[in-house]
Amino acid sequence: MDAPITGGAGMPDSWDRLWAPHRLSYLSGENRPLPGNDVPCPFCRVPSLSNEEGLIVARGETAYVVLNLYPYNAGHLLVCTYRHVADLTDLSEAERNELCALTAHAMKVLRKVSNAKGFNLGMNQGAISGAGIAEHIHQHVVPRWSGDANFMPIIGQTKVLPLLLTQTRKDLAENWNSI
Repeated sequence: MDAPITGGAGMPDSWDRLWAPHRLSYLSGENRPLPGNDVPCPFCRVPSLSNEEGLIVARGETAYVVLNLYPYNAGHLLVCTYRHVADLTDLSEAERNELCALTAHAMKVLRKVSNAKGFNLGMNQGAISGAGIAEHIHQHVVPRWSGDANFMPIIGQTKVLPLLLTQTRKDLAENWNSI
């Protein structure tokens, strides 16, 4: 059995730890509207950009689909409302319906473009639940493949993304209306 890992105060404990120092800039507030940092809401700002510059895959009437700048997997999408609202219960029926429809369509496109075999879908409601940008609702669509959680992030402390975000956005956008 491995020796116990030393705790933060120098005391041994039984926790295994994975270190991801590359996430520190995001956790410290990069691109996140936090008290005192004067960063505008990125989900309100992105729709004002071109699709290419904003990494927007598709635009709907009340919501849009964008690549996550901090992806868990290649093709990790976010479905965001245009309206700055935090909670699912505060959305209009039209917004809820389009959020769901865009999520389902994103899954179809990701299956076609990247041969995704499964998905993690999720919404973190409120900062306490882990939402990085709790003030603006967004649905995560994370494509999954057999073996995608391999040794690279665990041992190599590296996440392998096979395409640049700009190329992934282009491939998904080009196929959005073909399904």
